[in-house]
Amino acid sequence: MPVFEYKCGDCGNKFEVLHKSSVQAGEVDCPSCHSLNNKKLFSSFSASVNSSSTYSTSPCASGNCGVDYSGGCSSGMCGLN
Repeated sequence: MPVFEYKCGDCGNKFEVLHKSSVQAGEVDCPSCHSLNNKKLFSSFSASVNSSSTYSTSPCASGNCGVDYSGGCSSGMCGLN
């Protein structure tokens, strides 16, 4: 099951929930105020690949996928803002 990020529309709390992707934002309650007024956030993910793998034909495997990562990943956004 994937981890989804939410932001509460009432108290502003950002939180993560592990659930099936078929669950709607209105079905998730905020752990701080228990509101159902939540918005699902767009979040990045990380994938780990064995360095000896030769299966990837993606241009991103060589760092040439056209995405500017100059912002770094310390903020979790990896320059995608």
